[in-house]
Amino acid sequence: MAPERDLFANFERMRRQMDELFGDVFDRAGVTPRRRAGFTPAVDVYYVDDPPRAVVKAELAGIDPDSIALDIRGRELVVAGHRRSGNDEVRVYQQVEIEHGPFKRVIALGADVVPEEARAIYEDGMLRVELPLAPAESHSRSVPIHVPGPRSTEVEPG
Repeated sequence: MAPERDLFANFERMRRQMDELFGDVFDRAGVTPRRRAGFTPAVDVYYVDDPPRAVVKAELAGIDPDSIALDIRGRELVVAGHRRSGNDEVRVYQQVEIEHGPFKRVIALGADVVPEEARAIYEDGMLRVELPLAPAESHSRSVPIHVPGPRSTEVEPG
């Protein structure tokens, strides 16, 4: 049984090497294959009241916090980075499930936020971004009604 397992492990390693080889060729040609697209981290988005803020939690285990970039663009939070595979040693894989490579996640927010007051904490593989909600601006006002022409208060005889 062991030779079959080694056969499949070697096949998986060969497939990854072929992906890397052809991926480099496609990258130079300006064609991006689907396999090289990276991965999409799981996120939770919720809102709390005291103080009012949006909270975004992203599962980013095994990622160096220095390789994570956060950008706020209007009502979107963009989380981008790269998870390294750690291929410094020769490995024979039996199973590969942990996704590696670049990632970029655009998270739509349901309210306006104050970007200058955003805070991010990375702990135990979880990134937590707190975005204070912008105060609701009152967009209502009284509108006077203008009636063109002279207005007469006299009642015309009928």
